[in-house]
Amino acid sequence: MAHVPLILLGAPLGNPEDASPRLRETLATADVVAAEDTRRLGRLAQHLGVEITGRLVSYFEGNEERRTPDLAEELAAGRTVAVVTDGGMPSVSDPGFRLVRAAVALGVPVTAAPGPSAVVTALAVSGLPCDRFCFEGFPPRKQAERRSYFTALAAEPRTLVFFESPHRIAATLADLAQAFGDDRPAALCRELTKTYEEIRRGTLAALAADAETARGEITLVVAGAPPVAAGRPSDEALAAEVAELVAAGADRKEATLDVAKRHGLAKREVYAAVIAHK
Repeated sequence: MAHVPLILLGAPLGNPEDASPRLRETLATADVVAAEDTRRLGRLAQHLGVEITGRLVSYFEGNEERRTPDLAEELAAGRTVAVVTDGGMPSVSDPGFRLVRAAVALGVPVTAAPGPSAVVTALAVSGLPCDRFCFEGFPPRKQAERRSYFTALAAEPRTLVFFESPHRIAATLADLAQAFGDDRPAALCRELTKTYEEIRRGTLAALAADAETARGEITLVVAGAPPVAAGRPSDEALAAEVAELVAAGADRKEATLDVAKRHGLAKREVYAAVIAHK
């Protein structure tokens, strides 16, 4: 096998038995191992019976920007660098993207030892359509930004996958229910592959009502918007109607409500169309 300097390692989400043979081999042979949490990786390596012989460095959100140039120097010198996060694939809402970009700029080959991914794992067990989906990562932390963000996504037909922290999940589900409607189906997946794994399925309103008890690492899967009814104006046409009323002197909220009533639509649906076609 050709020497490949940068290797992204797919780490177990929780169950160490999900570690691949390539992950074990790479941890044992890489010149440098950049880990999101060196102590957590040490525990995993011990469980797997792997001795990390290369230089072990921390590589997490707080030092990723500062440490990337140092790791890029290692790559330029021809040393193998492996990147491993606490779980799942590097670069996917985790450290790694900056180093991949630096390696590409240097002309250094980049590859991956594929492994578990919370995104597709949650999607697969959610019971929601998997043929088309989009991953949105972590929603904005501030409520006003989060609500606008969800409103713009309300008409998205694909299944949506989000990451969220336990102390924000209740507010996030409440904002999703407001933007998407209480009855939109969803699945809250917590502690995937771990001892206390739990999959909660139901409407956004039902999940929001019980969200305070959700702890651990959370992946949220939400069904896409239902098909548009025949005869419904396009989002572009709805936005144009609102704009016409506003140009004539109407308040935007009143114009949105007027257009919604005109077509028998929910106000949030028209608002989402306006936001999407600003």
